[in-house]
Amino acid sequence: MKKGWEIKKLGEVADIINGGTPKTNVLEYWDGDINWITPADLGKLKNPEVEDTPRKLTKLGLDKSSAKLFPENSVILSTRAPIGHLAINTAPMSTNQGCRGIVPKEKLDFRFLYFFLKNNIDLLDSLGTGATFKELSTKSLAGLVIPIPPLPEQQRIVSIIDECFTAIDQAKANAEQNLKNARELFESYLQGVFANGKWETRKIQEIAKVINGYAFASYDFNPTNKIKSVKITNVGVKEFIEDTDNYLPEKYKETLRDFQVTEGNIVIALTRTIISSGLKVAVVPSSYDGALVNQRVAALISNEKLVNQNYLYLFLTTSYVAKYVLAHVNTLMQPNLSISDLKNMSVPVPSLKEQNNIVVKLEELRTESQKLKVLYQQKVASLEELKKSILKKAFAGELSTRDITLN
Repeated sequence: MKKGWEIKKLGEVADIINGGTPKTNVLEYWDGDINWITPADLGKLKNPEVEDTPRKLTKLGLDKSSAKLFPENSVILSTRAPIGHLAINTAPMSTNQGCRGIVPKEKLDFRFLYFFLKNNIDLLDSLGTGATFKELSTKSLAGLVIPIPPLPEQQRIVSIIDECFTAIDQAKANAEQNLKNARELFESYLQGVFANGKWETRKIQEIAKVINGYAFASYDFNPTNKIKSVKITNVGVKEFIEDTDNYLPEKYKETLRDFQVTEGNIVIALTRTIISSGLKVAVVPSSYDGALVNQRVAALISNEKLVNQNYLYLFLTTSYVAKYVLAHVNTLMQPNLSISDLKNMSVPVPSLKEQNNIVVKLEELRTESQKLKVLYQQKVASLEELKKSILKKAFAGELSTRDITLN
């Protein structure tokens, strides 16, 4: 421990305020002007500070519950469901019983306290007890050991942490922007390609075989069977979702050959075809080669003399197709697409050479976007580890301005 630092228990340097909830069926207790926060509210925060809460108590509601009002610049900690959400309140606040308000005394800087607790989330969680759900008791929290440097040193440490975290957050934002730019370039090119109004259009049924899934009985499915089936749950938005409970009897491989798909074929959900994130269309992976298509799923097997299958798939992921589907489903009910509307959907069909060039260009952009996604994920992970390292140094008395440099 660094010279001049003291070791204290949290209860010696801060007051710990319990929370409570007034009766929810008494209207006079609610919709007042007293902030009241819960673990769920803390979990939704994007920033360390909180000034306002979704629900508020009246003075009567506060008086009729075990909730207590504590001053601004305290630290709020969720002590169950889960243990470890944190915030600094910039206005007076109360909590429910799942949180504690920690009010620092004069020798403890509130932001130093916040960062100390943030550095010890795992420890706090380990102190929780309970069979149904873990809860951190006020007694255990009060007994937490905390290093206390002189107040000016606390403020110096907080200042360095702030600078470090600001630099880290900027690096994360830069990496995220690079990824966003790559995705936008892909989408811009994708949508722009199909804005060409000069190409001949053909109906899907003219350029591809359309398979309408077979209505298998529920008892046909058994994990001990051998033949896979493509069910509606397998078809995500530009994603094939594999599962393990969709096996069919071997006999269907021959008797229902017309419902078979191979790797690279396109599948579309006919029930809830479009959701908020886009059209449910995917490509059959190699692990589902030879699978049989179940009801409410359509499969497209392109005529290779007319259309590149990858080109057709890319077209189906565009906003043009989304608009077509929305125009042909009942949006007041479940948005289902009929097999007839799918077959009659128009597709722009340039020459195969042009189709191939489009696919190559889009695959290049997709590959670049995927590379940036991996780099972004690695960057974010390393930056989060750097934050942990900085906090660890801070409370060991080892933090200096040199740590602000990210290189």
